Amino acid sequence: MAVKMRLTRMGDKKAPFYRIVVVDSRKAQTGEYIDKVGYVDPLKNPAEVNIDVAKAKDWIAKGVQPTETVKSYLVKAGVIEQSAKLSAPKTNDKKKKN
Repeated sequence: MAVKMRLTRMGDKKAPFYRIVVVDSRKAQTGEYIDKVGYVDPLKNPAEVNIDVAKAKDWIAKGVQPTETVKSYLVKAGVIEQSAKLSAPKTNDKKKKN
C-alpha cells in the first residue's frame, strides 16, 4: 500500500483551509484518511501552519512520502531537513533548427 502525506481541502467556497493528512495514495482527495497531522490556513497573513511534530516524525520514520507542498511545510516546521533539491530541475532544452 502506497501511503502519502498530502493536503486535503476543507472549508467553504472561496474560504479554503487544508488539513495535512496521511492517506492511501489511491484514495480520493477528500476521501477518508488514516491520520491527521496538522492544518494550513492560507487566508491568514502570514499563512497559519500547525503541525504535530511528533506525529509527523513518526509517520516519516514509517516510510510515508510527503508531497512537495507538504515537504516544504515540514522543512519550515523543522520536522525534516531540506534536501539539496526538492524537485526535478526544469530545463528548456529545445532543439534549434538551422
